[in-house]
Amino acid sequence: MPVAGNAIKFGTDGWRGIIGDEFTFDNLSLVAPIAAKVLSQTYGDTGSNTVIVGYDRRFMAEVFAQKAAKAVTEAGFDVLLSETYAPTPAFSLAAKQHNALGALVITASHNPGSYLGLKVKGAFGGSVPPEVTREIEALLSEPLPTQTTGKISHFNPWQNYCETLRAKVDIEKIRACMMQGKLSVFADAMHGAASGGLSQILGVPIEEINSDRDPLFGGGAPEPLPRYLSRLFRLMRSHQRNAAEALAVGLVFDGDADRIAAVDGQGNFLSSQVLIPILIEHLAVERGLTGEIVKTVSGSDLIPKVAALHQLSVYETPIGYKYIADRMLETHVLLGGEESGGIGYGTHIPERDALLSALYVLEAIATSQTDLSDLYRQLQAKTDFTSAYDRIDLPLASMEVRSRLLAQLQNQPPSEIAGERVQNCLSIDGYKFRLADNSWLMIRFSGTEPVLRLYCEAPTMQQVQRTLAWAKQWAE
Repeated sequence: MPVAGNAIKFGTDGWRGIIGDEFTFDNLSLVAPIAAKVLSQTYGDTGSNTVIVGYDRRFMAEVFAQKAAKAVTEAGFDVLLSETYAPTPAFSLAAKQHNALGALVITASHNPGSYLGLKVKGAFGGSVPPEVTREIEALLSEPLPTQTTGKISHFNPWQNYCETLRAKVDIEKIRACMMQGKLSVFADAMHGAASGGLSQILGVPIEEINSDRDPLFGGGAPEPLPRYLSRLFRLMRSHQRNAAEALAVGLVFDGDADRIAAVDGQGNFLSSQVLIPILIEHLAVERGLTGEIVKTVSGSDLIPKVAALHQLSVYETPIGYKYIADRMLETHVLLGGEESGGIGYGTHIPERDALLSALYVLEAIATSQTDLSDLYRQLQAKTDFTSAYDRIDLPLASMEVRSRLLAQLQNQPPSEIAGERVQNCLSIDGYKFRLADNSWLMIRFSGTEPVLRLYCEAPTMQQVQRTLAWAKQWAE
């Protein structure tokens, strides 16, 4: 039996590692049955003995899924193994619909192609809380008792998933808008698990790019960020020149289809910092839905301002969708979202779901007959709040450099940043400095690698870039 050592460490959403180095058949075969055991201890009062095992389109993901399934059955559990790749939220939904103990999903989400990983989902249909992953880590050195081997069955997760999502939006309104030529829909699947999903749900063909399986992701990463979307930008701008009168939108999905971004009709990138306020407004006004808004600490200041327009309370969490999922299990939530593209809904499971977000975005456009950027500008006018936002992921030389910078923030935090006085610092996750001009800079370290994440929102993009340049210089 392998010794996991430091190879198996759960971050904000699962365990990830380099294929063939940390992420190996041996390590996966060690952690998968322990995860199943902890799921049974946590959610076993359902009487189930079944664990869902699914996977995305990464290198050998289906083979790793088969290895995980075999290891789980040898620990005495039954496995419902996916016949094909699918979005991670489809497996979360399957865990709930099949009354399973939970789901083990072989995916590395938005990481580059050299990575694979494991996400652990609970019986309720969302990411397990931190105490569950801590318990999995704690049991890695303990041998599992020999059990009667369980059985493996197979299922296709797409049918129930698509049916569930169709029921949540006005599909006919979206279809009609598209069929009448009023709305052109494009999608970038980023070679990931969303491939073919949107057209399958809508029943209408859309123009999808990067839909083939490419475990190297074109040399980049399947993350919905502008630097990976040059092909979609060109496509959208070309379409805009040739069909200037019609509405158009590009939808972007990450590797396992739980994160979303968009591109407007003019070819401008729209992160979830833009999409979340639009979706709050749409769900509250057009669908008449209520509930708490849950945002992570890195979310835009526009989010609480739009929530206030509709008398919706706001709750703030650390970064990581499992914290939002925890809150969704505690109270009635309308929407929970994070700046990296994960958005989930109280109308659904407590899980971020990029395809459902895409459907709500399309419904908002079809209902309003308005481009996404125009919807955003309308919200800025309503709230009298205008801002710009950007984020930098800065590689550090080593974990020792990380430790030194962290000690500096703890012991000698800055009193002034980019010429602006620091008013206060929120430290529920990283260090979020609120500045005198009401802009903010957040400095946060990756939990698993020597990477510094810098986030900033300010009244203008010039101020954002100046503040981020200051933060980069400080770090270096």
